[in-house]
Amino acid sequence: MVMAAARLIALDWGSTRLRAFLLGDSGEVLATRQSNDGAATLSGADAYAAALAALVGDWRADHPGIPLLACGMVGSQYGWREAPYVRCPADAAGLAAQLLTLDGQLSIVPGLVDEAAQPDVMRGEETQIVGALALHPELAEDACLVLPGTHSKWARVKAGRVMGFATHMTGELFALLRQHSVLNRLMPADGSSPASPEAFLKGVDAAQQPGGLGHQLFAVRTLGLFKQLSAEQLPDYLSGLLIGHELASELQGAQTRVALIGDPALCARYARALTHLGQPDPLLLDNTAPAGLWALAQTTNLN
Repeated sequence: MVMAAARLIALDWGSTRLRAFLLGDSGEVLATRQSNDGAATLSGADAYAAALAALVGDWRADHPGIPLLACGMVGSQYGWREAPYVRCPADAAGLAAQLLTLDGQLSIVPGLVDEAAQPDVMRGEETQIVGALALHPELAEDACLVLPGTHSKWARVKAGRVMGFATHMTGELFALLRQHSVLNRLMPADGSSPASPEAFLKGVDAAQQPGGLGHQLFAVRTLGLFKQLSAEQLPDYLSGLLIGHELASELQGAQTRVALIGDPALCARYARALTHLGQPDPLLLDNTAPAGLWALAQTTNLN
């Protein structure tokens, strides 16, 4: 039982897992929990309510009336309730103004939509961006915030507002190609290849050369066939090629401060590619969702 003063239950509710943080008077994390009850595994309001009760029911009993604030896929069209999208440019105040309240205690953070070219959306990452800016105010003036993952996000921030962003399906493409394409046949079947930084950077370099991604992907197969890369090196080469194309698309024009937010190992991979291409060392941040949920709660006087 947590006896310390608590002000907010912050919920980072993604597709594959639910993470809960009990936050104190200054937004400090008093306790954390997680379960595998992600939005992709649940259907219907009753299932969401049961998953929430199973994970933090005792916290709510110990702290009657404590507000709960959730971000992520819990607010998608397949979630508990669909929360709105806030159009870019947007800041913390704009997000807080459109919180979706399910009952007297639980609210859901809206997502962001960028309609500058074709519609692009995010849910959950907007809260991590708010958290990153709260933790590092120097980023608010002019920065590029990158959130690597299954669907990597590149957000452009100026004067504390997300001006726009782009999504790259890099992580999902890697998983599909690694497991279900012809490229898989020359790679170790168990997926436990030792890391090959050299092959990764070779893939990053290849992505900077002329030629479409579809053509360059086939070289993952031919480099293996002609023994220019070993079977164990091919997954890292594929990863470098995909991340390299992502960077080639985004690193255009005048550069600003880059911050990487998310899983430390994956952020380190992106940082390695960035510095290899001559970019300054990026700022590395872990999960900033708790800080973002706290900042949004303060903005709307939820806590």
